[in-house]
Amino acid sequence: MRLSNKCMLITYADSLGSNLADLKEVLDTHFNKAVGGVHILPFFPSSADRGFAPMRYDVVDPAFGTWDDVRAIGDTRYLMFDFMINHISRQSPYFQDFLAKKDDSEFRDFFIRYKDFWAAEGGFPTPEQVDAIYKRKPRAPYVEATFADGSTEKVWCTFGEEQIDINVRSPRAQRFFEETLKNMAANGASIVRLDAFAYACKRAGGSCFFEQPDTSELLDSMQEVLGEDVMVLPEIHEHYTMQFKVADMGYWVYDFALPVLTLHALYSGDGQYLKRWLEMSPKHQFTTLDTHDGLGIVDVKDLLPDDQTDWVKERMFSEGANVKKIYNTEAYNNLDIYQVNTTYYSALGNDDAAYDLARAIQMFAPGIPMVYYVGLLAGANDLELLESTKEGRNINRHYYTMGEIAAEVERPVVRELVRLMELRNAHPAFDVEGDIEVTYGEDGAFRIRRTAGDAWAQLDANLKDHTYDISCS
Repeated sequence: MRLSNKCMLITYADSLGSNLADLKEVLDTHFNKAVGGVHILPFFPSSADRGFAPMRYDVVDPAFGTWDDVRAIGDTRYLMFDFMINHISRQSPYFQDFLAKKDDSEFRDFFIRYKDFWAAEGGFPTPEQVDAIYKRKPRAPYVEATFADGSTEKVWCTFGEEQIDINVRSPRAQRFFEETLKNMAANGASIVRLDAFAYACKRAGGSCFFEQPDTSELLDSMQEVLGEDVMVLPEIHEHYTMQFKVADMGYWVYDFALPVLTLHALYSGDGQYLKRWLEMSPKHQFTTLDTHDGLGIVDVKDLLPDDQTDWVKERMFSEGANVKKIYNTEAYNNLDIYQVNTTYYSALGNDDAAYDLARAIQMFAPGIPMVYYVGLLAGANDLELLESTKEGRNINRHYYTMGEIAAEVERPVVRELVRLMELRNAHPAFDVEGDIEVTYGEDGAFRIRRTAGDAWAQLDANLKDHTYDISCS
């Protein structure tokens, strides 16, 4: 199915039930009218990072099912797949062939070899060049590759050591990109999400992040391969103006600012910053409150004053339910200062009224709402999984059994969310090309009115006591 203006679920293949067949049953049974699309997080064989270190893209991990199971979900809902354009698994046949054959491998230029990339510097960047790189590590981003002949070489590695960066300029890599994208389209993808897209293009001496015009050219080339029936969606966590640049290029973008701005409004009762954002954000966007990662702080830079951003972070720890600073430290394998790990429900203190109001605001925001599977069930922080794995992000990655799901959908907070999603999917006022009007009063009154032609829908809320009412044509 092609993209439609209906709420999208974000889920792993084995988180709502144990596999893709279970996922389809859950959707058909409990969320048939609420969920119009599904972003199935990476379901390919992978060596790390819960799917984000893919070894190959041509098969489905047998633990989850087959391409038939994927297509079966896509028969009634539009689908989004992930393509990690920046990197591939260290255990992939491509990198393993490179290690075995080195310069005789067909993948010899598939990866970014320091000896070539930094040739003018003698094979390693200068301290100034290292400082210029927008990086996830406190040093030059590389791992040592050990070849079958016993020699070693540095290759670019932005993220974990299982995720080896791809040389996007390589003809062999470009062929790989084309083969992968066409296979995804053939198997039902309506959207291909380009994960870590801004890191893909690199230039010696530059930031190696959203390098231009390289990044725009790469994005255009990916869309050209897919044609007009499948869209690419670049995933970028950074200053909101970067999303605007991508939107100006004619592409859909993510709204990663809404989560923290909504928290601020509900914590403080002050809607001025949320109002400003709702009025200025792009129409062609996918809105989020939660994803498989933490709540992004970098995304609200200059949308909130710095002191208010710090205040929201502190309130998450003081008002949220079991949200502790230690979960964002090395003790839990997490040093990302740009995110806070928590479920959205727990960030709001496991408060049903505050949570449903947050979702109502999301439903009325410009764009198409995306709801993460834990958020769909108003899930609290999973401290048991967190402690058993010592992985900070697992606080928001609970594995739901079919029995748990059957019980959770009966909770009033979940029933109300389903009602909101069904209204958002069905009412013509939420046309993505429609208009939005936001008003805010000092007493906490907050109104969002959506109109499209003669159709209208209106949310009247109070940010202080978290009550709301919805009226519509």
